Amino acid sequence: MVQENFVEVEGNKIRYLETGRSKSTLILVHGLGASAERWINAIPYLEKDHHLIVPDLIGFGLSDKPVVDYTTDFFSDFLKKFLDSVGIKNPNIIGSSLGGQVTAEYASKNKNIKKLILVSPSGVMKKSTPALDAYIMAALYPNEANAKNAFEMMEGSGLEVDPSIVESFIERMKLPNAKMAFMSTILGLKNAELITNKLQFINVPTLIIWGSADPVIPINHADGFVSSIKDCRFYRMDNCGHTPYVQDPKGFLKNCA
Repeated sequence: MVQENFVEVEGNKIRYLETGRSKSTLILVHGLGASAERWINAIPYLEKDHHLIVPDLIGFGLSDKPVVDYTTDFFSDFLKKFLDSVGIKNPNIIGSSLGGQVTAEYASKNKNIKKLILVSPSGVMKKSTPALDAYIMAALYPNEANAKNAFEMMEGSGLEVDPSIVESFIERMKLPNAKMAFMSTILGLKNAELITNKLQFINVPTLIIWGSADPVIPINHADGFVSSIKDCRFYRMDNCGHTPYVQDPKGFLKNCA
């Protein structure tokens, strides 16, 4: 059973989900504007073999949203402090989109990770895409039409998105300071140096998974990661957009093994 927990990290209340009894701990790190619920489709498949810890990153979901600069360094430092606060020492980590960039930065500085999986990570794309623009518009003006359009574009399949995903996003973006944290993160990403300079310092087995139809961060950006990380494998998930673990969680698990 998935439990909702809270922990204090440097005076900020951080929410996370927890499930699974395995000795192998797996941290799931969501992307921009998302929350722990983004992993709900994948959790039933992953909890069988892992003790799962799934946080709402600071600034997102139901975690506190302090008025700070939400840079990638800030998120990387937060991840270290969060893991220390919940007593996790040698985890496996999966990071998606923004979460992929954050965990890659963390892995470049910390050598305690057993395995790293990056799903369509940000960090090498410097120009926006129509799907990302639509997502930013939905965050600034969180209504059903904008959110539905953004998530359907991000999925890339042309299929209708689960209404609960749209509804929960709208609710989260209406929380106090949510828009501020979102836009501060966008500015932090825009002004961050390309992550390729840091990837050479990752010394753990790494897997890159990318949806072939990703319209947010197109798959052609994968080479920047694959060619820069020493021990790196790559898997392309066909017929999937920006979040293959949402669209095809069973196939995603198969490729994570």
